[in-house]
Amino acid sequence: MAATLSVLEASDFAGGFSFRNCGRNSQLEAESVKKGLRLPSARKTGTTIAGVVFKDGIVLGADTRATEGMVVADKNCSKIHFISPNIYCCGAGTAADTEMTTQLISSNMELHLLSTGRLPRVVTANRMLKQMLFRYQGYIGAALVLGGVDVTGPHLYSIYPHGSTDKLPYVTMGSGALAAMAVFEDNFKPDMEEEEAKQLVRNAIAAGIYNDLGSGSNIDLCVISKNKLDFLRPFDTPNKKGERQGKYKCERGTTGILTEKVTLLDLEVMDETVQTMDTS
Repeated sequence: MAATLSVLEASDFAGGFSFRNCGRNSQLEAESVKKGLRLPSARKTGTTIAGVVFKDGIVLGADTRATEGMVVADKNCSKIHFISPNIYCCGAGTAADTEMTTQLISSNMELHLLSTGRLPRVVTANRMLKQMLFRYQGYIGAALVLGGVDVTGPHLYSIYPHGSTDKLPYVTMGSGALAAMAVFEDNFKPDMEEEEAKQLVRNAIAAGIYNDLGSGSNIDLCVISKNKLDFLRPFDTPNKKGERQGKYKCERGTTGILTEKVTLLDLEVMDETVQTMDTS
């Protein structure tokens, strides 16, 4: 007999944010437990993304491991997304959410560029992203690091799934954020040169890769300055695959055969012809 669950009836709603689904979800969960059912759990993801402001621009960095539960789904996925020619965004969280959110904002920024005839400002992208994520109350699992250079200089933001943002000289997000932040806190200094900033972000992402199981594979960097854009993929491969040391092929006769039985099959051989389809 199939188990059925009752749902609270929706009442008339005047406007504004509606949190009726919270009560509905609580009731569904309580009734499902009574009937011996288990609701699906949220997918856990792992990532290390980071960004830093240097003298002439921004350096963004990310690892390339995509996980599905405890399985590595993709060893070389790109987590640095295009927003506009002068703005890029790193994404952590649910891969589909980060992809579609950044694509939508990138489309809006392109319309903004065509309308105004000038490169968009980083604060514009930040406002669009935070308003969209706040509208969905955290159900879009996208934790972002937004960086770019505009007429007012370099800017770096961290954007949380619920819509809150921080503007800082260096930021980290994802499951490996604590390890990456430890490197930043120890080695960051204002007005760094480009090579120094790239090495700092590389070390921060590597710390996440070595200390977080959800992060791994390669290190991608994106360097944005007023006059150039360098997308370095991959910039470094800290976890190189080792060479096999031992010999794992067993020689014939290693395992003893206790019994052996050969059964002859009486098969009828039939002729088979293939006709090609006339596509003329």
